[in-house]
Amino acid sequence: MIWEMWNLFLERSDFFADLLWEHLGISLLAIVIAVLIGGAAGILISEVRGAAKPTLGVVSFLYTIPSISMLGFLIPFSGVGNATAVIALTVYALLPMVRNTYAGMTNVDPAILEAAKGMGSTRMQVLFKIRLPLAMPVIMSGIRSMVTMTIALAGIASFIGAGGLGVAIYRGITTNNTAMTMDGSLLIALLALLMDFLLGIVERRMTKRSAEAKKVNHRIAAAVLVLCLAGAGVGMFRTRTGDTVHIATKPMTEQYVLGEMLELLIEQDTDLNVELTQGVGGGTSNIQPAMESGEFDTYPEYTGTAWNMVLKEDSLYTEDLFGELEQAYEDDYSMEWVGMYGFNNTYGLVARREIAEQYGLKTYSDLAAATGELTFGAEYDFFEREDGYDSLCGTYGLKFKDTMDLDIGLKYQALDEGQIDVMVVFTTDGQLSSSDVVVLEDNLQFFPSYLCGNVIRSEVLEAHPELNGVFEKLTGTISDSDMAKMNYQVETEGREPEDVAEEFLRDRGLLE
Repeated sequence: MIWEMWNLFLERSDFFADLLWEHLGISLLAIVIAVLIGGAAGILISEVRGAAKPTLGVVSFLYTIPSISMLGFLIPFSGVGNATAVIALTVYALLPMVRNTYAGMTNVDPAILEAAKGMGSTRMQVLFKIRLPLAMPVIMSGIRSMVTMTIALAGIASFIGAGGLGVAIYRGITTNNTAMTMDGSLLIALLALLMDFLLGIVERRMTKRSAEAKKVNHRIAAAVLVLCLAGAGVGMFRTRTGDTVHIATKPMTEQYVLGEMLELLIEQDTDLNVELTQGVGGGTSNIQPAMESGEFDTYPEYTGTAWNMVLKEDSLYTEDLFGELEQAYEDDYSMEWVGMYGFNNTYGLVARREIAEQYGLKTYSDLAAATGELTFGAEYDFFEREDGYDSLCGTYGLKFKDTMDLDIGLKYQALDEGQIDVMVVFTTDGQLSSSDVVVLEDNLQFFPSYLCGNVIRSEVLEAHPELNGVFEKLTGTISDSDMAKMNYQVETEGREPEDVAEEFLRDRGLLE
């Protein structure tokens, strides 16, 4: 495994370097904001003691909110991407900053303060010349703790389409690439340790009290602040010249491949740049609002998902409703469906072979007699979809003993390990052919059609009509078996989505 990790790191060094810069940028910006706001708040409540208890209570409460919940709460206000990630990280960084600043300021020896006042020092002089310098060791301890925590927590940024090393972790999990997951995790840990080491040097310098040392410390502090802001700017706001198409994909292997295909063809056939945001957590539920706000321009979507999750229709989707689907998108969202790839990635149910043989399972209806003994597994959003778990159970009369929410990249592992007995799959899953499972028959035709195509904002297509040529190239080019094969190459053979996408396009004569 170590050798695989090292080889992957060397082969994809540019990829990891870009993610490292993004991670550093997001983290440093949140840290700088937290130091400024948290430090000011801590100083203020040390001066106005009556405000201390409610202020600390509020920041402590915010700290207890799960990170995923915080992101979900912020997305409607600040959208997906770096801005929301920075806000969330700043919120979590405030508690150690406010608490340590307050503790340091209030624990200064009262005798020293009385002596300063007796010598005629003003309140501001006491604050900035005596209390703040004496409190600095405690404040620095809080900053070191906060920086380490923030860098580690910044890995969640990838869940909402932001950058950083969490992208490698999440992509590795989704595509069954353990080496990528470990590389991303290790780089985050090393970055956190490096920052803690550097802050330890700064902390030791601050114990020096000579006039010359203080001058040097002030210069170092100013330089560090400038470097932090510069690093945040470079990591977060690197832009490309010219018009840019912003593409999003869901956290699924095939979506990674499709995103790479779009990027390759758009940059070959047009003068447009592409910004590709891979694996947005929550899929449609987070990408669609970002499309509506203009943060993303296009993404691969599935007809059945659009019908139920976006249009909120309760009826079973069939492809003869596609015209109605298109019209609703145009009327309600000013978006169009283009470049229908040709494959249908619908849902299916599988059971572990030993379970299927034990209970004689061949169809979904056969499950009804056995579900009281079985555990059902699915990705998170399946339990909330209109055409998801509750509707499935209602249609077939299923009552599973237990359920397990799983990341899409971990389902087959959980099934192989016996943690779940039955699970929902996609018909183009790459791991489906290599797993010891029985695919059950949807005898009541519960699951709708899920043909894949691209949703694009109408104004983007009007501004760049040359994109029509790209989408026309992709129309009808990928069959179910083609997509399953590409997923298998990524998930089982360990190939990169970009390489798989490029090979497929070249084989079809679509790349020069």
